[in-house]
Amino acid sequence: MPSFLEEIELKTKGEIDLVDITYEVFEKVRKSGIKNGIVTVFNPGSTGAVTTIEYESNLLKDFKNCLEELIPKSRSYGHPGNAHSHLRASVLGPSVAIPIKNGEPILGTWQQVVFIELDTRPRSRRIIVSVTGE
Repeated sequence: MPSFLEEIELKTKGEIDLVDITYEVFEKVRKSGIKNGIVTVFNPGSTGAVTTIEYESNLLKDFKNCLEELIPKSRSYGHPGNAHSHLRASVLGPSVAIPIKNGEPILGTWQQVVFIELDTRPRSRRIIVSVTGE
């Protein structure tokens, strides 16, 4: 079964920066030449996450508030400095898998693929895009 693997490189602004990578994911799928299969988008790091969301400004604010309520930065943790970053990343997860049909990822009308920076500082990140199928 054919497969294709490339990276997306990006720079983040730091804590709870949501970066829309939908266009880049679609481009990697097109470049792969695979018409039907699956694309996996993976973050190789312990303080970042990949998910889908409607990339709308009010919802992005709601998302940030939700993370702060669920896993507050202000709480005392055993791990020094950025425990909340690691915990948030673990809850959200490092990857998403999206089906591909007729050469394009299948997403809902208001669904975008996002990388979420959860570390306390700006970072340079590489996101792995793996496409498998026929």
